[in-house]
Amino acid sequence: MQRFSVLSYNIHECVGSDRCRNPARIGQVINASGAQIIGLQEVHSDPCGIEELHQMNYLAAATGFNAIPGPAVERSNGHYGNVLLTSYKVHDVRNLNLSYRRCEPRGAIDADLEIDGEIVRVIVTHLGLLPIERRFQVRKLLHALAEERSRIVILMSDFNEWLPTGRSLRWIHSRLGKTALVRTFPSAFPIFALDRIWVSPPAALSSISCLRTPVTRAASDHLPLKAVIEPSART
Repeated sequence: MQRFSVLSYNIHECVGSDRCRNPARIGQVINASGAQIIGLQEVHSDPCGIEELHQMNYLAAATGFNAIPGPAVERSNGHYGNVLLTSYKVHDVRNLNLSYRRCEPRGAIDADLEIDGEIVRVIVTHLGLLPIERRFQVRKLLHALAEERSRIVILMSDFNEWLPTGRSLRWIHSRLGKTALVRTFPSAFPIFALDRIWVSPPAALSSISCLRTPVTRAASDHLPLKAVIEPSART
């Protein structure tokens, strides 16, 4: 299997740091990244008939990728949550419910993709704001990860962990290996490493970096996080 790249991106409903809603700008960022697998958070898809307002379909058309929905919240004007965009063949998809009590509903997309004849497991999620909420959600993720279905696992998330030594981070590190701390928020002047990408086995992660350009600084309140995967690397 040849190298490929993934992108984790909280698009903030396509509202940028300039307070303009511009899905075309998000599509430009995704295309410029060169990634083949894109995990999006905070995607709002309104089926009102206006193309730009159904953000999942709009971005799928703008990038030429297949879209896998992972709605967490059903609104009167559509659904909101995670989306997985990919150019690879999709074998199976599971939507995990990570909602905790009365907090904002959360979920995860857990998909099996075929890349050069091999299954790669990709999880896209957006964890909660409260530490107790994130610990609950990480336990659910670890339970799902206990079912080993592929050699390579990729977890892309707006993890919402403000502290580099948070308990929920340590739990994920213990299962998938420690990942780099890359500051992605706020996009205009990133201070916090809220967005994370884990790759298991860790040796398959070739590089990880945020994409910082004039467009990415304006397109969302988060910078996109990109990882390059070398599947031939084995532990």
